[in-house]
Amino acid sequence: MGITFQSTHRVIWLFQPAEICSISPSKTTSCRPSVQEESFVVGTVQTQNYTSKEGKKINQLGTMKSLSFMLAGVIHLLSLGSGKAICKDDIPQRTFQEIKKEIASYEDVAKAIINLAVYGKHQNRSYERLGLLVDTVGPRMSGSKSLEKAIQIMYQNLQDDGLENVHLEPVKIPHWERGEESALMLLPRIHKMSILGLGSSVGTPPGGITAEVLVVTSFDELQRRASEARGKIIVYNQPYINYGMTVQYRVLGAVEAAKVGAVASLIRSVASFSIYSPHTGIQRYEDGVPKIPTACITVEDAEMMSRMASRGNKIVVHLEMGAKTYPDADSFNTVAEITGSRYPEQVVLVSGHLDSWDVGQGAMDDGGGAFISWEALSLVKDLGLRPKRTLRLVLWTAEEQGGVGASQYYEQHKANISDYSLVMESDSGTFLPTGLQFTGSDRARAIMKEVMNLLQPLNVTNLFSDGEGTDIDFWIQAGVPDVQKLTSHMLGIWKPEPEREWLSGSSNYTVMRLFLGDAATIAKASRKT
Repeated sequence: MGITFQSTHRVIWLFQPAEICSISPSKTTSCRPSVQEESFVVGTVQTQNYTSKEGKKINQLGTMKSLSFMLAGVIHLLSLGSGKAICKDDIPQRTFQEIKKEIASYEDVAKAIINLAVYGKHQNRSYERLGLLVDTVGPRMSGSKSLEKAIQIMYQNLQDDGLENVHLEPVKIPHWERGEESALMLLPRIHKMSILGLGSSVGTPPGGITAEVLVVTSFDELQRRASEARGKIIVYNQPYINYGMTVQYRVLGAVEAAKVGAVASLIRSVASFSIYSPHTGIQRYEDGVPKIPTACITVEDAEMMSRMASRGNKIVVHLEMGAKTYPDADSFNTVAEITGSRYPEQVVLVSGHLDSWDVGQGAMDDGGGAFISWEALSLVKDLGLRPKRTLRLVLWTAEEQGGVGASQYYEQHKANISDYSLVMESDSGTFLPTGLQFTGSDRARAIMKEVMNLLQPLNVTNLFSDGEGTDIDFWIQAGVPDVQKLTSHMLGIWKPEPEREWLSGSSNYTVMRLFLGDAATIAKASRKT
């Protein structure tokens, strides 16, 4: 039986027996032969995190424990299933009660993973592994020697861990360096501003740019005041709503400013919390639009210039940026597996990215996500569990530049997309998990809730909606179910800026990945209809 998600026109197979029915929105039914066994629980899944109300990080070490279990457990459970025939006139032969009973039978497996990840001898392992890498290598910028050193270290680590089919898949990635950068307010008073150039920005001409500032709070205001913008530096003081809505100013701010004749743009950092710390990230130029220098400034400076402008003060800023883009560099996505016992060609993909920005250790973004993804496979291996489908770990390269490594992986592997049961990514910070984010039909949601009941020992049973991930969006758009933690910054909760982003804790997302993967007999998607 297939279930169509009206919102995405995605057909998801709840079961994978010898014969499968596809139910379209028009109620037509077709069956196709299959040698796959049944799968249930499908859709888009993420974990949800919290930090403390005061903006302090909740004990990251304990969090990496619970996340490690959560990931490992969910992955493992989702790759189990019984394989009975189910297709007859749109009516499944297995009742919901039968499915519920089967899921409940995995309770001992779930407890074993929980005990090992949270209380056992490996409870701090992912944190210790992460600490060793970030302290040894430091920042891992796309195109840098340090990123390639980290990739080689992880390649050896995965081999030493006893994982299977460990290999590197070559890709080409951007190489951009920020160089020296500064911003000095000259009017209405002298004030040295803290800035961080945005990824792929061009530099200023020799000697920099000195120009009057125009402060706006939205793209709409910029358009209304377009006649005032020519020759000026546009300062965006957009209100923070949530990360997904607000980040458009960082990504598109330079392009929109250039369209109205501005000479540079400065964007209020996309963050709900600031300690006078600018927050870097990627931005994109547009063909046919002049490329102008662009950087992020602190929330405090953006607010100050907004107040000055509201009083009628003339604001003048001198900007210097030495940013340069070099030819694309060679790099690798790093891959390791636990081969499936019955359907080795079918894949449950778990992932995080190894690269980071150049102004911090990248411990949170995304060292934690990469290492709890590794931990998921380690826990399965340590417990002697053998999933029926292959668990594949991918550590992406050049995610911060727009999912560059993941995009090339998709192009290299999309011919086998029907073999991908589930794709998962952890790139939202390793904070305390409270549940999963899921997109699917009411029936699929009911089944997923039963899987979540296995996480009651961790009090992580909430089921939320929707999901995304830069490195897995390619697969999601093609109809493959996905899993990722809901990011703290998307929740409007504090997440550290890259230059403040240093190792201070650990994560438990690993077990969730094991449930959503090993129970990944539970998640097999058809293509879009």
